[in-house]
Amino acid sequence: MKLALHWKILIGLSLGVGVGLVLNAWGGSIRASLAEVPLASGVIDFVVNLNQLAGDVFKRALQFIAVPIILFAMILAIGSLGDLKKLGRIGGKTVGIFLCTALLSVTVGLILVNVIKPGGERFISAEARESLIGGLKTDAAAKIANAAGSVRGWDLARDVMPTNLFDALTRGDMMQVVVFALLLGIALSLLPRERSHPVLAVVEGLNEAFLLIVRGIMRLAPLGVFCLIAPIVANLGFQVLSSLAAYFGTVLLGLVIIQLVIYPGVVLLFSRVPVGTFFRGIAQVQMVAFSSSSSAATLPVTIQNVRDRLGVPADITSFVCAMGAKINMDGTALMMAVATVFLAQFYAIELTLGQQISIVFTAVFSAIGTPGIPSAGMVMLVIVLRSVGVPSDGIAMILAVDRLLDMCRTIVNVTGDAAVAVAVAGTEAKRGVVITPATSSSRAG
Repeated sequence: MKLALHWKILIGLSLGVGVGLVLNAWGGSIRASLAEVPLASGVIDFVVNLNQLAGDVFKRALQFIAVPIILFAMILAIGSLGDLKKLGRIGGKTVGIFLCTALLSVTVGLILVNVIKPGGERFISAEARESLIGGLKTDAAAKIANAAGSVRGWDLARDVMPTNLFDALTRGDMMQVVVFALLLGIALSLLPRERSHPVLAVVEGLNEAFLLIVRGIMRLAPLGVFCLIAPIVANLGFQVLSSLAAYFGTVLLGLVIIQLVIYPGVVLLFSRVPVGTFFRGIAQVQMVAFSSSSSAATLPVTIQNVRDRLGVPADITSFVCAMGAKINMDGTALMMAVATVFLAQFYAIELTLGQQISIVFTAVFSAIGTPGIPSAGMVMLVIVLRSVGVPSDGIAMILAVDRLLDMCRTIVNVTGDAAVAVAVAGTEAKRGVVITPATSSSRAG
C-alpha cells in the first residue's frame, strides 16, 4: 500500500490492540472450545510463540542498533564541530531546557495529585483500602525494593564514568557510552585535521551503514508493533484500571499536559517549526515508543525522524537525542511525583510543603538515573518514596497499571527528546543553522 510508514505502524498498533482485547475477553473460552479439535491446541501455541518471537526480535533489533548509533553519531557530531565553544554552547542549552521541562513536569504532577487526591477516601473506600493493603506484599515489589537498595545519588554520579568501554557497550549503558563518545569526539576535534580526518571518515561510513540498518528495521515496524502490543493488551485488558482509575487518570492527565502544552510551548518558543509539522514528523517515533516502552530502543528511530523529517542538523540531532535518551525522563519524573503523593494519601501520611518541594528535585534527579527500559521507573521510585518516609510496599499496588502508563510516558519522553532537539537547533539559527522539515511529498515514502 502507498501509505506513509507512520500510518502503517498505526494500523499495526490498532490491530494489535483489537486482537489483544479479543483475546483478553474470550481467549480462554476460545482455547477451551478448540482444545478438543485435533492439532488445534498445538496450532494455537505455535501462533502465540511465533507472535512472541516476532515482537521480541523487533525489539531486540532496536536495542542492538541503539548503542552503535549513539556511539558513532556522537563521535562524528562532536569530532566534526572543531569548536569546543559550540559544543559547550549546545550542551548547555540541551541540559538547561531538559532541566526546565523536568521541573515543570514534576510541578504539574504535584498540582494534579494534590487537587484530585486519587489516594483519598473519595476514590478508595475503606473496604478497598484494606483489600489492597492485604495484597501489597508481593515478590515483584520486594525485588524492586531490593534493586533500589544500592542506588544512591553519589553512586549514579560515579557510574557515569566508564571503567571499561567494552563492558559499557555490552551492558548497553547509554550514559557511559555517551561519556566515551563525548571524550573521543573532543579529542578528535583537538587533533590536527589531517590526523582526525581518516578516523572521522571511518566513523561516518559506519554511522551511515547503521542508519541503513535502521531503515531496514523500520520497514518491519508495522508487524513488530503488532506483535509487541497484542500480548500486552491480551494479558492486561482494561479491568486492572477499576480500583486504581483515579491514580491512572491523574498520571495520564499530567502526561497529556506535558505532551500538548509544555513541549509545543518549547518548540514555539525556541524555533519556527509549526506544532503540526513537529507532531507529524515524530509520529513514527511515538508509535514505536508506545509499543516498545523503551526510549533506548526507540532512539535510532528518534534520531532518524528528527534528522530526516524535522530537518534538524545531524550533529545537533545526535547529541541532543542521545543525551535525552538518558537524562530526559519527564514522563517518568511526573509519575514518581504523583505516585509518591498518591501512596502518601493512601497510607494517610501528611506530607509537608517542604517534603513536597523535596519530591520535585528528588524525582527529577532520580528520573535522570532511570535506565531507558520498560518499567525501570519503578526501581527509581523507591528512592523518592524513601526520601519522604512513604512505605515502598505500596509499589505493588500501582504495578498493576504501570505497564500501560509506562507505554504512555515513553511517548512523552521521546517527544521531549525531539522537541529539545528542534529547540536547540532553533536557538542556533542566528549562527547559520537552518531547520528544513520534510515536505508532505517526501513523507509519503
